[in-house]
This record gives sequence, structure tokens and C-alpha cells, in this order.
Amino acid sequence: MGPAIAESARMSVGYMHRLLADVTAAQFARLPSIRGTVIESNHPAFILGHLSLYPCRIVKTLSGDSSSIDPTEKYNALFSPSASCLDDPDGTLYPSMEEITTKFFQAHEAAIEAVINADETQFSSPNENERMQSRFATTGSMHAFYLGGHIMIHVGQFSAWRRMMGLGPA
Repeated sequence: MGPAIAESARMSVGYMHRLLADVTAAQFARLPSIRGTVIESNHPAFILGHLSLYPCRIVKTLSGDSSSIDPTEKYNALFSPSASCLDDPDGTLYPSMEEITTKFFQAHEAAIEAVINADETQFSSPNENERMQSRFATTGSMHAFYLGGHIMIHVGQFSAWRRMMGLGPA
């Protein structure tokens, strides 16, 4: 199961690289505006920051030491599922594009390595995330979601944001 999860994750992470290709630091944390109307949509800073919160859960569950990728309190506050995505025209609300993208890619690489190196029996263990147990019964199904479906949900948001910003498809 680990290699199958990793293959999906690598595809999703690779797509994120393509989506970032033409995005500038000045655009990274901006909400799109079309004919003067601001569109409430998740921007790349929020998307990648939010997704960077989850790989540590995978590493902790499978191999134990996630200290190098654990999110800070600031990241948890800015990017939690209950946080709102805010327009940041002055670049003062969110960390820099470089910081967020580095954190996203490093954390996901660590999670991918953790699933590749995990013992297959770990994937069939009960999901310890009580909030998500009704949706994902096992550790494997939870991690497959975190590294597959969850990323792709937000990839779709990023793709739509690109079009609203006039960047076109990736």
C-alpha cells in the first residue's frame, strides 16, 4: 500500500510544482479580483500552508519523528481548517512564498518517504484520528486521503485561482 500511496502523492506534488510555475511572490497571497469584484477563493499561500499541516501526522503515525516538519503555532493558526483565507496585498499576513513552498515540499517528501518505508501492517491498523474515523477506518485509508484526495481538492482550487488571475492552466 505504501508505494501506491507514494505514487499518487508524487503525482499530486508534481502537479503543485506546475501550478506554481508562473506565480509571483506578489500574487501568491492575493485573492483574485475580476472587474473590481474580489473573489473569495483560496490563494496559493493558504492552500500550500494548509496542506503543509498534514504530513507530520503521517510521519508520526508511521515512523515517529516528525520534528523537522511539525508546523509552528503560527502555521496552525493561519492555515487550520477553520482559518479564513485572507487577501494579503502588503505581504504581512502570511509567511513568504519561499518559506511556504519550501515547507510544503519538504513536509510532503518526508511523508512520501514514510509511507514507502512503512511496514505494510501499519496501514491496516485502526485510524487513530477520532474526528476522521467515520470516514477513514484505517491508517492506510487516512494517509491515502491526506496524500491523494486532500491535495487534489486543493489543486483544483489552485487551478481555478490561476485562471481567475489570468495565468491559465498549468
